[in-house]
Amino acid sequence: MEEDEAEFCKLQGTPTRFTFQQLELATKQFKDKLGEGGFGSVFEGQLGVERIAVKRLDRAGQGKREFLAEVQTIGSIHHINLVRLIGFCAEKSDRLLVYEYMPNGSLDKWIYCRNGNTTTPLEWTVRCKIITHIAKGLSYLHEECMKRIAHLDVKPQNILLDDDFNAKLSDFGLCKLIDRDKSHVVTRMRGTPGYLAPEWLTSHITEKADVYSFGVVVMEIVSGRKNLDTSRSGESLHLITLLEEKVKNDELVDLIDKNSNNMQAHEQDVIQMMKLAMWCLQIDCKKRPTMSEVVKVLEGTMDAESDIDHNFVATNEVHFGFAGNVNSSAPAVASDVSAPR
Repeated sequence: MEEDEAEFCKLQGTPTRFTFQQLELATKQFKDKLGEGGFGSVFEGQLGVERIAVKRLDRAGQGKREFLAEVQTIGSIHHINLVRLIGFCAEKSDRLLVYEYMPNGSLDKWIYCRNGNTTTPLEWTVRCKIITHIAKGLSYLHEECMKRIAHLDVKPQNILLDDDFNAKLSDFGLCKLIDRDKSHVVTRMRGTPGYLAPEWLTSHITEKADVYSFGVVVMEIVSGRKNLDTSRSGESLHLITLLEEKVKNDELVDLIDKNSNNMQAHEQDVIQMMKLAMWCLQIDCKKRPTMSEVVKVLEGTMDAESDIDHNFVATNEVHFGFAGNVNSSAPAVASDVSAPR
């Protein structure tokens, strides 16, 4: 425990350190749960005049390394499209993170039109704004920080919305710092099934893995459904496989969110957005755009690449576009990437 203390004391320029008692008081003994993720639960709280969200980590879940990564990384960077980390608590075995409160919760609540989901489908302009904000947050992480930061868990549950539907990326527990002079980082499998880029099969990861995940999220936003939807049958279970089929048959219009007349009315614009998503979904990571290029396309100062491969799911031996000669030890199988683990 003492060496843990030393590590937390060494954290430079970090956010405020709170005691467990302060956060227990701020959340009224962790009364109002906002949600839960892979590593713990999030509670609403109040610090003075500011509403906060407190993430209490499971003891068995997020390890010390992930906790330190999150505090160090997000504690030292600031961007309008990244959730602000206000502080943390590391006391005995308790690990807590204190964030700004985001009134509209996570994006998944707003885009999946399931039975029983009472939220009104978002209008096209709001969806565009959200997509642009995610792109700007990722562009900042990848290209504007001292070290390149790969988020590695981009999904709607980790995209939070304020009261005006401005989007911010959250949950940096899995992020990796990549030195600017290195081409990639070798890491163990992490992230969420359904959003993983094909190169996870070889563990040679760059920030381009986030670009692939971003492409999946864009498709979910415009179609109003999950990429992996087990309530559907056969081919339509997997949105990205369905996208392959629809683009080859010139039927992209079938994928536009049918629960929204407003989305249907912007058919051509939505199809252009799908084409941007498809550029991000290239199996060869070198053929994907950078996130700053994505931002330029979204802002209308650049066109999306049109000469792209319309296979987005790795189903056999494929070349992932790594520097040097990297031999994958096994064929890349789609189910390896998209199956639950």
